[in-house]
Formats: sequence, C-alpha cells, structure tokens
Amino acid sequence: MKNITINKSIYLFVSYFFILLLSNTSNVYATSFLDIENLNNIPVSKTAIYPVPKVSAKSWIAIDVNSGQVLAESNSNVKMEPASLTKIMTAYLIFHALEDKRIKLDQLINISETAWRTGGSRMFIEPNTNVRVNDLLQGMIVQSGNDATVALTEAICGDEASFIALMNKEAENIGMINTNFANSTGLPDKKHISTAQDLAKLSVLLIKKYPHFFHYYNQKSFTYNNITQLNRNRLLWADNSIDGMKTGHTDSAGYCMISTALKDNRRILVVLLGASSESTRAEESLKILNWSFQNFDTALIFEKNQEIVKINVWDGNNSKLSVGSNDALWISVPRAKLYDIKSTIEYIDPILSPINKGDIVGQIKFSLNNKNLLTMPLVSLHHVEKAGLLDKILVLLKKNFPFNRLITL
Repeated sequence: MKNITINKSIYLFVSYFFILLLSNTSNVYATSFLDIENLNNIPVSKTAIYPVPKVSAKSWIAIDVNSGQVLAESNSNVKMEPASLTKIMTAYLIFHALEDKRIKLDQLINISETAWRTGGSRMFIEPNTNVRVNDLLQGMIVQSGNDATVALTEAICGDEASFIALMNKEAENIGMINTNFANSTGLPDKKHISTAQDLAKLSVLLIKKYPHFFHYYNQKSFTYNNITQLNRNRLLWADNSIDGMKTGHTDSAGYCMISTALKDNRRILVVLLGASSESTRAEESLKILNWSFQNFDTALIFEKNQEIVKINVWDGNNSKLSVGSNDALWISVPRAKLYDIKSTIEYIDPILSPINKGDIVGQIKFSLNNKNLLTMPLVSLHHVEKAGLLDKILVLLKKNFPFNRLITL
C-alpha cells in the first residue's frame, strides 16, 4: 500500500462549527456495503480488469465479510420475496433473546395448535407437546421448519404478529431499507419483500455478532420424532470450506440461497435470489464463491484500537489525541493490487476538547485508480478532558521556559 496522505482542516474561528457537524453526522462515515450509495464506494470488481461472471439468477451479491466490501453484484437492490431466507432475521432475534437470557437453549416450549398448523416445510412437532429451544432452533435452521419457527416466535413475543413487528423494527435499526416482513417464515406474501443487499447486511451482522451460534448453519441433518431431514444447502457436501448458511424456495420467490465459506481466515458471503432450480442456485452460488476467492485479496491494514495518527488538541488536559479504528480494519482489492492502494486520512487539527473515547473525529479513505473502495471512521482511543487552570499553566510553562522538558502533563 502506498504512503498515506494526511489532510488536516486547520483550526480557524469556524472550526467549532465543523466539529459539531462532524459529531452530528457520524453515519456519513459508516462504511462498507452497509452504506455504499452514500459514500460513493464501488464494488471492488469495478477496479479489476477481469469480468464479473454471468450468473443465472435474478439478483445476487458477493461480500467479503472481513472488510465488509461488496466484491460484485447484480440487481442487488431489486425487491423480491426472500422465501425462507426470512429465517435469518428470525434466528438473529432469537439469538439476541438467548444472549439476554429471555429464553434458554434447554427451556421447554409448549407447542401451540397455531404453530402446528403452519404450512410449508415442517419439523413435525406435535401440538400440546413440550420441545426444547435447542431442538426448535435445529428444526428452523437445519430443516427450515415453519412450525418450529412460529413456535419460537410465540416463545419470544407471545404470538407471531408481535414478533413480526419486532422483525421490522430491527430491520429499520440495521438499515435494511428495502425490506418489509409480513411473516417469520418466508411463506408467500406480496408485502413480504427484501433485497440481496439487505439480506447480506443482516447475514454479516449475524455472523459477526453471534459466532457461537453459527454452528447450526453447518449442521447437515437433524432428527426429530424419528424423522431425519437433511439440510437443503447442498454446498455443505461440496466443499469443506463452505459452512452455511440458508436456502429458500417458493413458487413466487424461486430458488434462493445465502452461502458462505471460510478459507485462510477470510470469509466470503453470497446472496442469490430467483434461480430457476435447486441445482442452479447451488451451482451458481458455488461459482460466485470460487470466483471471489480466486480474484480478490483481503489484507489486515490496522488492528482494532491500533493508533493510526495523533491529532493536536486545543484546550485539553492532554495536547495529543490518539486516533484509530474501533474494529480491525481490512481491505479487499483485486488480486495483486494491494500495493497500488492509496490512503487518505482526514481530520480537524487541532480538535476542540473535551473528547470522549470512541468519538468519531475523522475518516480514512482507500482508493484504487482514483476510485473510492472503502471509507472508515476514525475514533478517539482515549478521553481528553477540557483543560483546567493548572493544565493551562503547565502548558504555558512548557512553551516558554527552558526546563519545560521536566514538566509532563
């Protein structure tokens, strides 16, 4: 990677306004595919010389999970029915409930007649029986059972309708702007829509937030009530690096799949919607995964909380502020192009105290061939309080007396 360029905004009379503006628009610096339109970030494939593969599906997107960047996509913002990919959101909220200890894996759930009567794919649970949450999760994720799904929603919220409201609220919170859930299962409904990009966003969040629950998506079969059902994700048998994630199908949605693979600590995720058959969705998803691994590199640029730059502080009890990233900073580039990347750091200098740890104080941009690939926020790595009288006296002494080296702030 080429040398970093640093752009400073010099502190003038209007600088306080700029600081207020920066603090009030932190979402401008939210990066990766989560806000790709707002940042003018482009899919990494747009900077490569090799073509994007032709894919037999209505919509698809490939994401590097480490960097969060879009590698390539086609019609990824077209609204479509997601079928059982819906259950990614259902599972996301159930995992959250488990983390909050609102339910437990070994907890017994009484199966309602409503859950039992739910149509579509089934776990074959019986009404008025008690089933463990852990079994229901396997029934929902491995077997794609709609009966298990509704039973879990009732355990969380009392009824499916209340859970659906929770799903839509969470979709809004995480920026799934083209998604509306009408049920928790993915059964056909004209008002039940999402996009490949929204589903990719959700899937990446689930992978990063709940890695300890991800093993459910790698499970090849589950037996309940003496009935064994195989995971419909045929890619789990095709390649040992593929460890998830979910399939879906209805007549109106076509054949859909979210697939993901981990190789050498690098994870790629593909969302594919509207394929014509079960074999096509598997073959095309595998094609995109292989193409993504073969044609792009992903590198760790900065560790989490690593100091990237120091900023001068005005009127603080510390004259310098260490600045870095809240998360490990990765970047994806076309194969063999890492050392052609240019970086630019932008921040206000000096910055006005007080500053809280974690405040956004600037941004770092990565570009290739003058095309913006990635923009990440820079945050303060420690607190800086407003200078008191003693602090100001010490600063004056350091600046004006020859023994100032003996004085530390």
